[in-house]
Amino acid sequence: MSTIFKKIIDKEIPAKVVYEDDVCLAFRDVNPQAPTHVLVIPKKEMRSLNEVSTQDKELLGHMLLKCGEIARSLGVAESGYRVVINTNNDGGQTVFHLHFHLLAGRPMTWPPG
Repeated sequence: MSTIFKKIIDKEIPAKVVYEDDVCLAFRDVNPQAPTHVLVIPKKEMRSLNEVSTQDKELLGHMLLKCGEIARSLGVAESGYRVVINTNNDGGQTVFHLHFHLLAGRPMTWPPG
């Protein structure tokens, strides 16, 4: 069964896209946890960070670089932002397609949740 993220990649479900290329897609979270909350997902289907391999180094590096570019384009880079990857149930993952959360627009606390 396709995840909601796969359906967004395939344009079956609309999303507020802030960036897209042939490797990844970034869109605003429908349940934001900060004033700026963008999800950055690979177009390659990967269930979680546990499934990545050394063959995915370039993909993951690309996605992290895009997080910085997206933060700059949204005007939140200077004040600061957080990038989070939740993995599996205890890690807080609710959609089982690897994704980065880019959170900004308010002070972040530590430790998180």
